[in-house]
Amino acid sequence: MAKKSQNPGGWLFKEEPETYNFAALEKDGTTLWTGVKNALARKYLRLVKKGNRVLYYHTGKERAIVGEMRAVMDAIRDPQVDDPHAVAVKVTPVRHWNPPVTLEQIKQDPFFASWELIRLPRLSVMPVSPEHWRRLEELCQANAIPDNP
Repeated sequence: MAKKSQNPGGWLFKEEPETYNFAALEKDGTTLWTGVKNALARKYLRLVKKGNRVLYYHTGKERAIVGEMRAVMDAIRDPQVDDPHAVAVKVTPVRHWNPPVTLEQIKQDPFFASWELIRLPRLSVMPVSPEHWRRLEELCQANAIPDNP
């Protein structure tokens, strides 16, 4: 019998847009994702591997998934701080989610009731199951305004 994979469909990283937003990442091309302090968030960040997909979530007033990134390297010890438990991951932008998928939309969908984004709202790094990822993409596409012919 095959063992069920524990790999997520991807990850979600949160950031205050006033601190560092998706547009800044697009301009910079890559960034080293650092500053994660929560033990569970650090545990998840340590699991990120090169090539993993990552959703970019703006916190604060916006509270929405605004873009997609890709990890360009496996997680490493954060070189910017003198903390042996600190973790960092280099990411690059893939695409802007336009329109964004808001937290309000996610909360209204019972499919997401058990997801960490809802259950542990202060967690800054979390896995996204393949099923949740597909549903989030569906919500983004459903939000899109069709082009006028």
